[in-house]
Amino acid sequence: MTILSTPHFDIQPSTHTLGARILGLDLSKDLGRDCIDALILALGTYGVLSYPKQNLNASELTRFSAKFGELEINVANSYQEPGMPQVMILSNMVENGKPLGIADAGQDWHTDMSYSKMVAFTNVLYGIKIPFRNGVSLGNTVFCNMHQAYAELPQTLKEKIQGQSATHDFSKFWDKMRAEKGSTRPPLTPAQKLAKPPVSHPLTLRHPITQKTVLYANPGYTMHIDGMQASESEEILQTLFAHQLQERFQYKHHWQEGDVLMWDNLGTIHNAVADYLPHEHRYIKRCQVMATRFFNDDGSPKTPPIHS
Repeated sequence: MTILSTPHFDIQPSTHTLGARILGLDLSKDLGRDCIDALILALGTYGVLSYPKQNLNASELTRFSAKFGELEINVANSYQEPGMPQVMILSNMVENGKPLGIADAGQDWHTDMSYSKMVAFTNVLYGIKIPFRNGVSLGNTVFCNMHQAYAELPQTLKEKIQGQSATHDFSKFWDKMRAEKGSTRPPLTPAQKLAKPPVSHPLTLRHPITQKTVLYANPGYTMHIDGMQASESEEILQTLFAHQLQERFQYKHHWQEGDVLMWDNLGTIHNAVADYLPHEHRYIKRCQVMATRFFNDDGSPKTPPIHS
């Protein structure tokens, strides 16, 4: 497989529509601005980056993640690293009858924080404990390429959604997860719902790194197309969802312990595959980086994109 070299690290692209391994970096070190800018360009280009064989504590994970933008504190306010609410624990492990993390995070197709006025730029996940069965990793993360999904839309559908916006709602995904068998998620409180009211975003975005158009809709949070009759909106959204989930747009990351995985929420959607059992333990720490680097508080794009 081809390995591309930069002054800061090596890039091993996958053979799929997305994905690359970043080699030669120790993320526990304080990386310089030029290195981070090169990683941002790589993230926009490949959509998903993995950094194998890392050894990080929560402070080092936070420091690395914060190089990419402002860190989000999840509205659920649960399963956070003590003293570091920016670090969320994703795990099915239980100790003394108490869950160590949120067990069903991301287990359906979505893109993070499309339910917020300020959307997410990238997620940074650190795999500390990964389940395996017969030597094969479980709980892997699958991505779809929204650059390619938009490019391959029929022209008539591109014209139909041009200039349209859609409403996204945090409650949609949360309530769907609560309805799944065995879910321990509590209902959202009125305060949590008030903190994340429904918001609207364009159905298509100009990607701030690649400057190409991406499809910005996902089954997890997108509710309806604004100003459109319910039946027509539902028909178009279901067509978009079926289109974007086609296998040719997909890439799966096969987790190994010590992996740091990050992805571009503007150019991908993702799904954490729930194919492991309660005794097959998974423990991951996550930071989520908001897109303040690229967008103003009102959601309008910054021009030119900010890199520092």
